Amino acid sequence: MNRLVSTNLIIRKAALLMVMLFSFTAVHAQVTDTLKGVEIKDEKPKTSNDERINTYSQGQLVYAIDTVTLKQYQFQSMANLLSQQVPVFVKSYGINNVATLNFRGASAAQSQVYWNGIPISNAALGISDVSLLPVSLMNKVNVIYGSSSALWGSGNVGGALLVENDLPDFDTGAFSQSISAVMGSFGNYRAGLKSALSTNRFVASANVFGQTMNNDFRYKDADDKEQTMTNAKMQSGVGLLQAGYKLNDKNTLSFRGWYQQYYREIPPALFESASAKNQRDESLRLLLNWKRNTDKSIYYAKAAYIRDFMWYRDSLISVESKNITDQVYVEAGIKRSTFGAKDNNYLMIFIPVQLSRMDRLSVGDTKTQSKYALAAAYARQFGTRVLLSAQSRAEVVDNNGYILPGINATYLLHSRYKLRVTLRANVQRTYRVPTLNELYYSPGGNPNLKPEKGWNEDVGYSIVLRRSRGSVYHATNDSLKTVEVYNLSHIRFEHDLSVYNRVINDWILWFGGAIWTPHNISQVHSRGLQTENALKYVVNKNLEFKLGVNGSYTLATTMSSYIPNDGSIGKQIPYTPRFMAQSNIGFKWKDIYLNYNHTYTGVRYITTDESYGLKEYTLGNIQLLYAKDVQGHILQLTAQCNNVWNSEYVVVNARPMPGINWLVGLSFTFSTP
Repeated sequence: MNRLVSTNLIIRKAALLMVMLFSFTAVHAQVTDTLKGVEIKDEKPKTSNDERINTYSQGQLVYAIDTVTLKQYQFQSMANLLSQQVPVFVKSYGINNVATLNFRGASAAQSQVYWNGIPISNAALGISDVSLLPVSLMNKVNVIYGSSSALWGSGNVGGALLVENDLPDFDTGAFSQSISAVMGSFGNYRAGLKSALSTNRFVASANVFGQTMNNDFRYKDADDKEQTMTNAKMQSGVGLLQAGYKLNDKNTLSFRGWYQQYYREIPPALFESASAKNQRDESLRLLLNWKRNTDKSIYYAKAAYIRDFMWYRDSLISVESKNITDQVYVEAGIKRSTFGAKDNNYLMIFIPVQLSRMDRLSVGDTKTQSKYALAAAYARQFGTRVLLSAQSRAEVVDNNGYILPGINATYLLHSRYKLRVTLRANVQRTYRVPTLNELYYSPGGNPNLKPEKGWNEDVGYSIVLRRSRGSVYHATNDSLKTVEVYNLSHIRFEHDLSVYNRVINDWILWFGGAIWTPHNISQVHSRGLQTENALKYVVNKNLEFKLGVNGSYTLATTMSSYIPNDGSIGKQIPYTPRFMAQSNIGFKWKDIYLNYNHTYTGVRYITTDESYGLKEYTLGNIQLLYAKDVQGHILQLTAQCNNVWNSEYVVVNARPMPGINWLVGLSFTFSTP
């Protein structure tokens, strides 16, 4: 197939995107309201428990998913949430297959996932399958755009996904129990149980669920004949246990244990007549944390152990592969704050150590990788307008050393008459060391690979405009029940625009004939625009409206290649859409939240010379959330309809996606004081 996008079409889409950049519309995930407290100030709220985000990343774009959205998607995977609500391309290989992140033209291995500050990407592959991350386990979800290698280490090239769990509050003396049941299209059934306990010194919570799916949806094959998807069943079991103990007023110990197992049958691609492939994924993640708070300092230490087991089988061709990866992560640090009459100073020093091992049981070998680092971050607030942060990281990976500097800043340009305008900038040295698979895969690994490295720059501004006759409402921690009303009406508009640029040298790409091998083959230049807009109108305590648009334009092209005449120079990186957009329109009426979401994903070329591409697609999705206080207990109903217009589409070549489908979940929470 020749190129799918003509010059005129590109011009029309560019014009459409520029209209969206300055439209007075919004996506509700960017609005800083949550159900956890009163939203009074325009200042950026604390969206994370990690000070690397709150204090030292002010010059970067951080996209926080609000609590209402998390509840609307609580019975779905992180892949569904991100693809519908966040400006990031989720590269899904179809039902029961891997789904990875593509930030601003970065590869899957250049986009990292962190759990409570701990890297959880597979040690062998260097990627995380976000389809195996349940939204229901997470209390906070943040997306960081752009490089932040100085703070987070190797692999943070395009961006990062940060997911966090909150412990129950101390001193409440409460016990709660929640049960949930879910059913949906294609034989989707799920049941779950949550418990939480709080005393003066001890808190604990447990969250477990089991799920089964048939995924027997209808689709059209390569001959345009309607078929039923086969070999597509999925079964899973997931559990998260948390506990916290307050040693005294200054010292706290906490523990988190997360285990999950997924059995997935892998359905046939359009070029396959049948499939007998299946894969079992098991993960165990343990985290122990100590924290000491004093007047001006915070001392902390954390230790984590992560084990991933993957068992792949294909009985049609008698192929079987078993792999185990183990990771030990240890980090200790100090955060120091000093406050003066004219400026405030913040200093953070920490030492992270990561040891990884890959055991390939099918071939009987073991490979290891070690990372040791010393990192420091300093932030200074000058008056009320300027916040400057500088970071540096010295990291040693298998006896090879790297220095990673970074700097970011924000400037409050205007803050009067309910209008707030803020400028920001971020410059980072970025790199990614080769993964264990890239180095040692047999056959085909390349132990002579060099790290990918380069620079990332992005600048942007944000505008916040408020008109109100008071403040907005306040809601309790874990329910949707309104308990106080401060205002009759309130309008808030947010507009954010980012411009970014990144050049990566020694980009790693797999290619070959009978045996594929990774090579440092090219220099890749990524640049583009990204916008988030939010408009929220609170009419009164019972009624509010939200409108929204996110948009992005990404040009990620090969500047040079070591492969002669490959046709890639000046062409878009495969599976990187130039245009993406998301829009939302929603409202709240008393205890009901309803939202319509519409997404657009542009052409994805699947060849390096742009000779073949997958057509663009649009999807419509509806989310409904209802919560009711029943004599101090919470009844909650969630309903979703995905792909409401029944679009036929693929995200990745030859992997059909389901048509219209629905999901309904019901939960009831019992609370005792």
